[in-house]
Amino acid sequence: MHHRHPHPHHRITVVGIGFLALLALMLLLMALPSRAGAAPLRNRGLTIAATPDPITAGQGVLIYGRLQGPGSGHRRITLFHRLAGAPRFTPVSVTRTDGAGFYEFVRADGVVNTNRNWFVLGPAGTHSRTLHERVASVVTLASAASTASVTTAQVVSFDGTVTPSHPHQRVLLQEQNASGGNGWKTLAAGYTGAYSHYAVRYRFRSAGSYTLRALFPSDPRNLAGQSASITLTVQQQQNPSFTIAGSAATIVNGQPATISGTLYQAGSTTTVVPGASVTLYGRQLHGGGWQALEGATTSASGAYSFTVMPIHNTVYHVVATAPGARTANLFVGVQDVVSASLSSATVPVGASVQVTGTVTPGHPGHWLYLQQETAGGQWADIEVSRLSRSSTFTFRLRPGQSGSLALRVQIGGGPWNVGAVSASLPLDVSGVAPVSSLPPAS
Repeated sequence: MHHRHPHPHHRITVVGIGFLALLALMLLLMALPSRAGAAPLRNRGLTIAATPDPITAGQGVLIYGRLQGPGSGHRRITLFHRLAGAPRFTPVSVTRTDGAGFYEFVRADGVVNTNRNWFVLGPAGTHSRTLHERVASVVTLASAASTASVTTAQVVSFDGTVTPSHPHQRVLLQEQNASGGNGWKTLAAGYTGAYSHYAVRYRFRSAGSYTLRALFPSDPRNLAGQSASITLTVQQQQNPSFTIAGSAATIVNGQPATISGTLYQAGSTTTVVPGASVTLYGRQLHGGGWQALEGATTSASGAYSFTVMPIHNTVYHVVATAPGARTANLFVGVQDVVSASLSSATVPVGASVQVTGTVTPGHPGHWLYLQQETAGGQWADIEVSRLSRSSTFTFRLRPGQSGSLALRVQIGGGPWNVGAVSASLPLDVSGVAPVSSLPPAS
């Protein structure tokens, strides 16, 4: 990912605050109707707004508004913040209004990592209301296990991190268990260590495709954060005397898969059974009974082969009539296809950009996520939406930072299909949109 830097703009001037200026600002703050550690409840001639809100930890934020009344042009505006748990507000940046009284602050990528309150102070005791910026933690999830080697007998280790640092706090490993993509069941839990890293171990008892995420519950510093989901395919332990395997654990919708194996004499793994009648059975994972799909005869080497093209997640097994043998269950996942595009490849900070697209096969009402790549190379959810009746989606984003961003859309898996992500969408954010073009501040 490209390194992102704040874009200089003639309307945004960050000024160092000397001792006397700081003292004067604090005296002005204490002169407000509430005490120094409290927050103004209403604006007094000065509006404020922020975009995006809420954000994930590290996202840039654009704070803007307008000084009202005559003589509002080119006046000094000071931004204050109070971090979650802090006793009082402190000044963090200074700018000046433009000729029409509008002001803007850009809090750069990587600066805003925890919940906080904002307000701005203008000339002659003018001040804004207090704005609460909500910030979700960024959670990562990974597994070293290979999807081709995970079986129902295997204990799988999952690990990740929570940003900002949250040592010795609980993290949940969850499975998506609803056809609409909005239901999650907790499988196991772990705790972060001193450096906010966690590890969770779990053994899956049934073959299938599992859509998993890590969830860090909310606390006073951050909103709840969830990782981008991952997909893990688990196969049943083999019957060594009657094997079954797939050409791929997961196929893309519309692609074929080959199911093959070898029939041996009962209790043997070397003496094959040629010329035996075998039947392939299948059952869709989301429900329904077993159905006989196709018959074949084993070759001179005891081998058999079938070609299938499922449109939904399906479990298969093969039965040999004469020896009375049956293979283990084999899971074949069918992955969705997510297509996405941007309404514009270049926008200024604060301007609206749309991400639109489709999911195949159709999943009307299914939840999906717009994700942004973080500076550390992980993907974090920044918006959530649902598929329309025609399986299309639209996200609207107002980036709060300048630089080169990478976006993508992810749909989680479930009983019907394996989840998928779109191709990465590069977005160049340069300059700052005029405040007059943004949603009104209050």
